[in-house]
Amino acid sequence: MSVNQKYKGIIYIVISAFCFALMNLFVRMAGGLPSIQKSFFRNFVAAVFAFVILKKEHVPFRCKRENLKYLLLRAGFGTVGVLCNFYAIDHLVLADASMLNKMSPFFAVIFSYFILKEKVTIPQGLLVAGAFSGSLFVIKPTFTNMALVPSLFGLLGGLGAGVAYTMVRRLGEGGEKGPFIVFFFSMFSCVMTLPWLIFDYHPMTAVQLVILLLAGTAAAGGQFAITAAYCYAPAREISVYDYSQILFSAVLGFVVFGQMPDALSWLGYGIICAMAVLMFFYNMQKYPCNF
Repeated sequence: MSVNQKYKGIIYIVISAFCFALMNLFVRMAGGLPSIQKSFFRNFVAAVFAFVILKKEHVPFRCKRENLKYLLLRAGFGTVGVLCNFYAIDHLVLADASMLNKMSPFFAVIFSYFILKEKVTIPQGLLVAGAFSGSLFVIKPTFTNMALVPSLFGLLGGLGAGVAYTMVRRLGEGGEKGPFIVFFFSMFSCVMTLPWLIFDYHPMTAVQLVILLLAGTAAAGGQFAITAAYCYAPAREISVYDYSQILFSAVLGFVVFGQMPDALSWLGYGIICAMAVLMFFYNMQKYPCNF
């Protein structure tokens, strides 16, 4: 991998982090609509963007047979991840919801072992355990914590995203184009959520519709950017930069909603980010780049 490819990966993943922070903001601004309804509009907009790009670039709407199972895994776990993340966004401080979703790289380490049969070393296992200990400060698992259930959903969203991005990397290595990966996932999610939208549709104001379309546009930008990032460079070399979303979300949450995470959440952020940085340096040492 060249230096240029790695830098492109870093730039794309920071862009995706900002786009997803904006998406979280718009999802929260849309108000008390069901998470499934918000998810449908988010994925519908992304599907339209992907469709236009595929037609413009004359990319065929089909995949290699050996990649279909990975596409289905990416779409299925990605859909679960989005739904859980949206529920957490509606019930938690934006920075907390974003931080729990950013457990995804650690889940990616776990599931790369089970799904892709990649080895997990003892230091990697310890860092994953450290990250989970940090997540407990954000979740605060006590029976008196009213945000416990949304926090667990946020963590489950991170799990879904971790599996999904593991599959994105596998699909990139397998020759699938980024726009097609986004299109397949977005259409899969729309089809899966459409029945709930039909039978439990909540009327929206014009403002809510515009906000959800903005959320979908931001999500599309984030999807394309992160798909491009993981196609340019391995997750082990660039995933640490995805944590810039926490900064973006904290700033947006404070400016727009006046939200301020508590001291335990900040402690959890610090532990998880520290584990991510240590994982980054460990992987760079274990898998040195050949520039």
